[in-house]
Amino acid sequence: MVALSLGVVACGGEASLPESTPAPTPTVSVEPATVVGTPAPSPTPEPLSTPGSPTPQPPSTLISPTPTTVGSSSPENVRFVLVPERSEARYRVREQLVNQPLPNDAVGTTRDVSGVVVLTPDGRIVAEASRFEVDLRTLRSDQSRRDAYIQRNTLDTAQYPTAVFVPREAGGLPWPLPASGEFTFQLHGDLTIHGVTKPVTWEVAARREGDGLVGRALTQVTFQDFGMEQPRVAIVLSVEETIQLELDFTVAQE
Repeated sequence: MVALSLGVVACGGEASLPESTPAPTPTVSVEPATVVGTPAPSPTPEPLSTPGSPTPQPPSTLISPTPTTVGSSSPENVRFVLVPERSEARYRVREQLVNQPLPNDAVGTTRDVSGVVVLTPDGRIVAEASRFEVDLRTLRSDQSRRDAYIQRNTLDTAQYPTAVFVPREAGGLPWPLPASGEFTFQLHGDLTIHGVTKPVTWEVAARREGDGLVGRALTQVTFQDFGMEQPRVAIVLSVEETIQLELDFTVAQE
């Protein structure tokens, strides 16, 4: 019974040649190298005859970006960061209590969420730089006994304290983002709960607010999906297998 968060995260150097030694044909190292078109043979520069001569430039047909690392982005990328105080993650599960005539929703919430999503200039998600996380130990419902049971038995937060979502693709995301108004899209990625990782799809409704976005993301999972024990206690007659995960989010553009 977990709530997760959504939503909606490259420069090479040239080696210097000692002034006292004629420069051999330079070897260009790229990690990784992106070849644009068919690379032309690299011309052999003439030996440096005088100190202070310019360092030969690498062939113009090769580009040497520094690989993107988690939490970083190139100047051209767009980075949206979750605002925790204006965001909330929750779970919602239908249950039937012994002393209640009708089923009701058990709802647990937390604002202990963090996250970032990085988009390329053409609107694709940079998965290795994007990540959302929820601290499951801070989930609270209207019943403290329920909370204790879920954390101890269902989620086992002592061993698995967080839920993590890594977004990989935004299907149907309008790009460039609209300057105003509401829009919807699907956010595909990998969700990890209780030590198990599964692909999930979030249905997202959002709107522009300044340079950021405000909205809600919804998805459904089951206890079985993540190897969790379905709650069974004396005061609860039944608990449905399906869990709805929700994230009300505000993300600010950096």
